[in-house]
Amino acid sequence: MISYLAGVCSSALSIIFIIFIIGALGFMLGGISVKGISLGTAGVLIVALAYGVLIHYVPQFSIGKTEITLWSAVEKSRFSLVSNIGTALFVTAVGLIAGPKFFRTFNRKSLAYLLLGVIIIALGGITAVICVKCDKSLSSEMAAGLLTGGLTSTPGFSAAKEVPGVDQDAISAGYGIAYLYGVLGVVLFVQLVPKILRIDIAKEREHFVAANSVIIPEPAQKLIQLEEFGFFPFFLAVAFGCIIGAVKIPRLNFSLGNSGGTLVAGLIVGHFGRVGKLDCRISKQTLNFMRELGLVLFLIGAGVPGGVNFVSNVKISYFIYGAIMTTVPMVAGYLIARYIFKLSIFNNLGSITGGMTSTPALGTLIATAGTDEVSSAYAATYPLALVSVVLVSKILVMLF
Repeated sequence: MISYLAGVCSSALSIIFIIFIIGALGFMLGGISVKGISLGTAGVLIVALAYGVLIHYVPQFSIGKTEITLWSAVEKSRFSLVSNIGTALFVTAVGLIAGPKFFRTFNRKSLAYLLLGVIIIALGGITAVICVKCDKSLSSEMAAGLLTGGLTSTPGFSAAKEVPGVDQDAISAGYGIAYLYGVLGVVLFVQLVPKILRIDIAKEREHFVAANSVIIPEPAQKLIQLEEFGFFPFFLAVAFGCIIGAVKIPRLNFSLGNSGGTLVAGLIVGHFGRVGKLDCRISKQTLNFMRELGLVLFLIGAGVPGGVNFVSNVKISYFIYGAIMTTVPMVAGYLIARYIFKLSIFNNLGSITGGMTSTPALGTLIATAGTDEVSSAYAATYPLALVSVVLVSKILVMLF
């Protein structure tokens, strides 16, 4: 009987079961609304972090003679794979959604997005340096981890760890400590700002969609559609993006990584909509599904290891520093976008999610705005912000 129970428990606690039960519970939590504010898909992150905290204390247990392992190097690598697949699905979908209009609407306003990406990350880096200078016990490695965690930037996190001679454990710890606020802070920000300003969402959405509508010409010749769901062009874009992301700039040892590469590939494939005579247009329903599925997998894959690291390394002072590194560039970026660049509320918040490299916040903003047109501002701001955070994280650990 005991061996039977052990077998059932082992099967039930497989990574497939864990992923889907975290997702189910996360959507239940995210669906709870208090005065119009909800966590949405960020509820999945909360449950994933909670599970990570649990398995930190109970990484394995025994039933009879059977050892049930919940956390090990193997489990960590599996969740990393889930996170990477989720990121690829989400970012590629965002690129494909924005692609048909992205290059056609590239104008002076786009320069504002590019500048915002650099400004937001630069402000985050300056804030991190100030924290290091004010607290002698805060190492530059821990600060780099806090900064990249607060910006939820895996490429920046990886870039900081690649610098020779750095304390990689401190960087990992800082990333895990700041990650929770880095996600929730931006997710709540994009929901609270319209409410604080008493924005009429329906009216703003109507003006926003009208201002951003672009007539996309249909191809003159008949294209060959390989299958009805659009999986071929989507998978092609992901594969193409991995190649782009793997290209490194000599000396700087910099690459866009899979997240940056798949975004660029999605924009390119979405813009052209074809490869020769092969139809690469994808229905909005398919793209929305891929985007949401990718977001959930990303949150689960990143959240569980984040929960494990959070418990083992958390300090109140570090958590505060991480919150400051998230809040200062986010609020300052919003004010600059509003009063200097004069961006509309949706373009403003879209650029903030891109500048903060916040994948979950974009998903929340799309739900709040009621239109995925906000993806264009994210897509315009994200690439340069991504490059900036990689460079800033390296400079932080090398010079301070």
